[in-house]
Amino acid sequence: MFQKVLIAEDYQGDNKSIFDTLKATLNIPEVQEESYCDKAFNRLKVAFTNQEEFDLLITDLSFKEDHVPQGLSSGVELIAMGRNLQPDLKVIVNSMEDNPVKIKALFDTYKINAYVCKGRHSLDELVKAVRAVAEGKTYLSPQIDFNTAKNVFELDELDLFILKNLAEGFSKKEIRYKLKQKDLRPNSESTIDKRVSSLFTEFGAKNSTELVAKLIREGLI
Repeated sequence: MFQKVLIAEDYQGDNKSIFDTLKATLNIPEVQEESYCDKAFNRLKVAFTNQEEFDLLITDLSFKEDHVPQGLSSGVELIAMGRNLQPDLKVIVNSMEDNPVKIKALFDTYKINAYVCKGRHSLDELVKAVRAVAEGKTYLSPQIDFNTAKNVFELDELDLFILKNLAEGFSKKEIRYKLKQKDLRPNSESTIDKRVSSLFTEFGAKNSTELVAKLIREGLI
């Protein structure tokens, strides 16, 4: 079982519940907590420098802004920085997010070890997740189904190509030309319009800039 765990969670009540569960149910000797990503990362850095590394990071994805200026403002950024510092750091995400494509991206892109969806039974699930990760396994809340097509919006090769080029500032006309050069089909402007429109709807974006920003923030591109 893990010996040293860091919790990053901005709600004090959630922090205390997780802290108490790790101590009482799993008998983890050292549990620390932070409500800001910057401070959580600083704890990781200090522990790493002192060769007293954390075994496990449990983090939320969303952290509300307040009067305290923050360099790192999301759990995704914290995970990325933490893994860059300490590649073998185990990570469990504990969040309200229930969109399978976003959660799958966390496993695929950031190689998280477990995902617990906050809810009525999330503390019980968190215990299962910690035990699973300690045994070298992964864990996913049972209500999240990567294989249910109606719940998953897949970004295929064409979507990714269009999005990456939009992010780089290319116009739809320029993207169409690049698609034709690479012989990627379909490559008409109407197809590009339809693809972008469906992505706007799926991710609740009003324009290309907002769409790209959301997808980058969520680690999808």
